[in-house]
Amino acid sequence: MKAFLVCAIIPFLMPVRPSVANGSTRSALSGQIGDNKEVRAALAWLTSNVNWASEQQARLTEIPAPSFQESERGAAVKALLVAAGLNVEVDGTGNVIGELPGASDKEIVVLAAHLDTVFPVGTDVKVRRDGERLLAPGISDNGTGLAGLVAIARAIHEAQIAPRRTVLFVADVGEEGEGNLRGIRAIVDAYRSGLKAVIVLDGASTDHVTTKALASRRLEAVITGPGGHSWSDFGMPNPINALVRAAVRFINTKVPASPRTTFNLGQIEGGTSVNSIPFEAHLKVDVRSESEGELTRLENALRECIAAGVRDEMESARDRSKGKLEWKLQLLGSRPGGELAADSPLLAALRAADAIVGNESRVERSSTDANVPLSLGIDAISIGAGGTGGGAHSLQEWYDPAGRDLGLKRALLTLLGVAGVGPERSR
Repeated sequence: MKAFLVCAIIPFLMPVRPSVANGSTRSALSGQIGDNKEVRAALAWLTSNVNWASEQQARLTEIPAPSFQESERGAAVKALLVAAGLNVEVDGTGNVIGELPGASDKEIVVLAAHLDTVFPVGTDVKVRRDGERLLAPGISDNGTGLAGLVAIARAIHEAQIAPRRTVLFVADVGEEGEGNLRGIRAIVDAYRSGLKAVIVLDGASTDHVTTKALASRRLEAVITGPGGHSWSDFGMPNPINALVRAAVRFINTKVPASPRTTFNLGQIEGGTSVNSIPFEAHLKVDVRSESEGELTRLENALRECIAAGVRDEMESARDRSKGKLEWKLQLLGSRPGGELAADSPLLAALRAADAIVGNESRVERSSTDANVPLSLGIDAISIGAGGTGGGAHSLQEWYDPAGRDLGLKRALLTLLGVAGVGPERSR
């Protein structure tokens, strides 16, 4: 039955010509892939090599890659992309870019997966096995995406598929936290004039497709003071006290259920010893919302709370003669929002791929590398690379490869749907 679906649906997986109005999958997508032997060979390679993909996932996961320190893992991905027959370079930002030239070098499709993790240097990232399940920090986010990236590149190489549009296989840096999407920003800046679509592989799940970019801001409050001794200078204004006062105020800020809005106090730092009044305290806050207006409201609320916390601490201080508290609120990063059009050819290609592999997926809003192209009106989605995972961003993170081939095939067919496939090569 699935073999029949491949033959029946693949003909409609082609790029939309600019002059063609979007509509249903059949009317919107033009051209013919037909019963392409090379496409079927690539699908078969993925089925036969799921264990190889798991091996690469484990190996890459065990190479530490905190944001801003992705170079060693990037070198390993580069070697895998070179082995897949791609022309590979590392750009000035640290992104690994493997190029598969198409019939047209004026039109580009990007398949991307981020290299970095949220875990700091020194985290134990050794992969453990519990039956078929793999366990390690970063094994799913984004070990799964990176394994998918290299597996799809290898499948295309082994099947000798020649795309119509040029395809860039990108392992990008700085997706997590304070990386502020710097890797994908550099890719979009460099290729924007010819960029037709961006497909992001992030995590495992195939039950959804991210077509809506969740906007967010990362903020840091810094409070400074003179500092002193816990005994002899007791009563001096204390930056940590001020920060605690401010934080208690801010966590009572009301947020709406719709548009959905959240905040998180993610890091608090300060002080040099338990018996010293600190001279500095830091608070990092993540705010997210479906509304830019709500983001601005939360940022203003945080600013007001910090000011009030400092004021309250100064007013309660017994000794102000040795100095006062100063504060500032700075923007660490901002992720833009955006949304893929419902009649996008990229979404049509994804839906057709879902039909081929027998998958159903719902549309979701999330914060991923797709935020950047979506904010600029460039077609982009984020999807999982197959299997299942859980515990993302925790030391208990896990991945189960059961069903990996479905996710890999879905991603491959979506990629070919927007990149197009040239005539079969003679053998």
